[in-house]
Amino acid sequence: MPTAREALLDAAIAALAHRSWSTVRMADLAVAARVSRQTLYNEFGSKEGLARALVHREADSYLQGVRRLLAVPAPPERNLVAVAEWIVTRAAARPVLRSLLTGAWDERLPAPRPARPGARPAAVPAQRRADEGPPAPGELVAATAACAGERWAAGCELAVRLALSHVVAPAVPTVDQVRAGGQCAEPDSWSPITPTMTRLIEMILSVETTSPRKIIP
Repeated sequence: MPTAREALLDAAIAALAHRSWSTVRMADLAVAARVSRQTLYNEFGSKEGLARALVHREADSYLQGVRRLLAVPAPPERNLVAVAEWIVTRAAARPVLRSLLTGAWDERLPAPRPARPGARPAAVPAQRRADEGPPAPGELVAATAACAGERWAAGCELAVRLALSHVVAPAVPTVDQVRAGGQCAEPDSWSPITPTMTRLIEMILSVETTSPRKIIP
């Protein structure tokens, strides 16, 4: 059974699927999570604190997923391809993660601001960590590469950057979309990373990670 903190964060994510962050009410989140408003404020301090915790949990969950994929018994290049494919699919489905990885924040999402200097530290340890603010895109990419260990870090960074290029590249509009005004598909309808790109990543990593240098420029 999830803790009150997790239930509140889950309620916040669910609310973001239907409305912008500016219209999300703390009282509604407390009702959805079946906790008191006092419990909500005890955990997060304020709506801004909840926003920081929400974004921080998304980064933590992302890195846990990367570690899980890298731990699967398989050739390293295959694991790195799996990471790239997973990043594209997960980023398309989770707007907060997509913004964390690309730095492009939508006005519908929580603003990733750290706590104000001089503010009283939160009583909850998890909130003190969240109040430090989320990692910048470059820091998150570096943390992702570090999950692979020193030997495969360069290959992992390459896989991540190729995946992110797929995430941020504009979708090619169909003929019908062009006739309708040239609008591209929304992120949640993007197809997963293509088999061609998957083969490219696997080929590059297979060559580079087996070379005597063990370094990918």
